[in-house]
Amino acid sequence: MNDEAQILDQPEYDLASWLAERDFAAIAAHVADWSPTEVATLLGEMETAEAAAVSELLPEGVASEAFPYLPMDLQEGLVDAWSHSKLTVPRLTRLLNDLPPDDRTALLESLDGEVTQRMLALLSPEERQVALQLLGYPEDSVGRLMTPDYVAIQPGWVVSQALSHVRRYGKSSETIGVVYVVDRKWRLLDDLRIHELLLAEPETPVATLMDERFIALRASDDQEVAVQTFRENDRVALPVTDAGGVLIGIVTIDDVLDVAQEEATEDFQKIGGLEALDMPYIDTPFGTLIQKRARWLVVLFIGEMFTATALGFFEVEIGKARVLAILMPLIIASGGNSGSQAASLMIRALAVGEVGLRDWWTVMRREILSGLTLGLILGTVGMLRIGLWQAATQQYGPHWPLIALTVGLSLIGVVLWGTLTGSMLPFLLRRLGQDPATSSAPFVATLVDVVGLVIYFLIARWLLTGTLL
Repeated sequence: MNDEAQILDQPEYDLASWLAERDFAAIAAHVADWSPTEVATLLGEMETAEAAAVSELLPEGVASEAFPYLPMDLQEGLVDAWSHSKLTVPRLTRLLNDLPPDDRTALLESLDGEVTQRMLALLSPEERQVALQLLGYPEDSVGRLMTPDYVAIQPGWVVSQALSHVRRYGKSSETIGVVYVVDRKWRLLDDLRIHELLLAEPETPVATLMDERFIALRASDDQEVAVQTFRENDRVALPVTDAGGVLIGIVTIDDVLDVAQEEATEDFQKIGGLEALDMPYIDTPFGTLIQKRARWLVVLFIGEMFTATALGFFEVEIGKARVLAILMPLIIASGGNSGSQAASLMIRALAVGEVGLRDWWTVMRREILSGLTLGLILGTVGMLRIGLWQAATQQYGPHWPLIALTVGLSLIGVVLWGTLTGSMLPFLLRRLGQDPATSSAPFVATLVDVVGLVIYFLIARWLLTGTLL
């Protein structure tokens, strides 16, 4: 049981009663010695007005430390509530100035333009300059994630000088696990783990500890690049440079994890067949939610119209052999399912860097074999089903072996087509500069339906002409 659970189990803790009595002072007093994450968790379970009332009564340091861990919608609500009260504007001013620059940037860009301007006015000249600089980078760039709070040293120093510098400026740094070596023009030369300095002799020149092998991000890089770089290099922080190699900030793992979570959420939503939501589901306006869902549904509906058109071409065959219509959903669903499987595998593999555009031919060969094998398995099951059903009910008549063979071969063809479509479409979208997640499962299924019908009825026409047709 964690610390928070132990506190919640204490008999003198009665959140429900305190909230019912609006005894916010009792809540604030009780949680004042909780950790910032525990306080944030508790506030996140309250209504905005209640959270604002409790946070106003918390010791200022506790509220400031907990604020970055609050959900973004609650941060916005608290800022709005505090900005309209003369009693809390001074606290809001101190909070905004004390927030880490990267967390403050995320908050400011989520607010309405008018509110953002009011918040910028509360910042000190130095902090306002930093905020405006970070907000000046493109919305999804690494520049929006970085913080200028880091420790830099020079190669001409000795270790004792470097450690003295860390002790002096480390308190205001986002992390001191890594320090950065720069020249007099602030060009990045290397990064050193703090233990390298701690374990070296005091008079050792910093230059002798350098190997000039470092990994850096560009401020103009997309945030997805940062996620991938952190994933590949197992770092807690990475330096950010401008086009000239000048060190201008660092990005830490906590911010990158937030980006990774947002991207995963967007991908899941796109895979489900809708446009990605810009805010949490519960906070998304009803009209916006309908708009983002309706667009894809309309596109998919139009796509399914081609399925109806394809059926029209085989109206004669369906009229002569109604059994073909009865078995049609079995064939089409299998193609859609195999395509959705392949699309999901490739979207995720591309997202985490397991495969790249150069691997398309390797993937195609594997998926051809996979499609044939899976189609053979399903085709065998389908043929057995028809044979067993014929033995029990005589439903398929004297030509049931040909019907079974039609189903078996159709399943092989349709599953193969579905697998190839689902696996190659994400590569095509990536090649065109689009998000592979746009090749959602419903979209792939719709594409497969049309061609699957054609495959099914062409095989039926070939095998059953002269008997059922």
